[in-house]
Amino acid sequence: MKRENKLIGAGLLTAITASLCCITPVLALIAGTSGIASTFSWIEPFRPYLIGLTILVLGFAWYQKLKPQKEIDCDCETDEKPKFIQSKKFLGIVTVFAIVMLAFPYYSGIFYPNTEKQIIVVDKSDIKTTEFKISGMTCASCEEHVNHEVNKLNGIVNSKASYENGNAIIEFDKTKTNETEIEKAINSTGYKVTDKKEN
Repeated sequence: MKRENKLIGAGLLTAITASLCCITPVLALIAGTSGIASTFSWIEPFRPYLIGLTILVLGFAWYQKLKPQKEIDCDCETDEKPKFIQSKKFLGIVTVFAIVMLAFPYYSGIFYPNTEKQIIVVDKSDIKTTEFKISGMTCASCEEHVNHEVNKLNGIVNSKASYENGNAIIEFDKTKTNETEIEKAINSTGYKVTDKKEN
């Protein structure tokens, strides 16, 4: 039974660790400390291995739980109900929690408030588009965090961050904000602007 509890604990730990790089930006937003968002981005390269390990550990725990028990010829009472922590129900709860944690990057956007705003453009010639190269983004949660911070600025028409491309393409009204302010907003998330170019 102790081995089973260790397996369940290991499954939980690997699931949480695998999602830590994606959970941190949301926790940073909730806590109001944007700068810690990229703290665990170094975990991202290990994420596939951690996911695999979680699946293996929980799979083995389920195997142990579901395999037929050997019959022992004994006159002793064996109808003792297992403790909740040793039950299939508890293992089921842990498995569902692990799945929710592993899928976190795909639904993390729901935690960010909608920052769309009504933009009134007086002169189209005032609209400028700049691509900011950004290091440290590892998942969709990172993109949402960057977009959220940039959209707090006045004059932002559109913000499209991409962790796959390592950039953010920002459309803004140059009479209301500038590249320096946008760069500061991006850097405040903990991710760093490495380059920028006008489109």
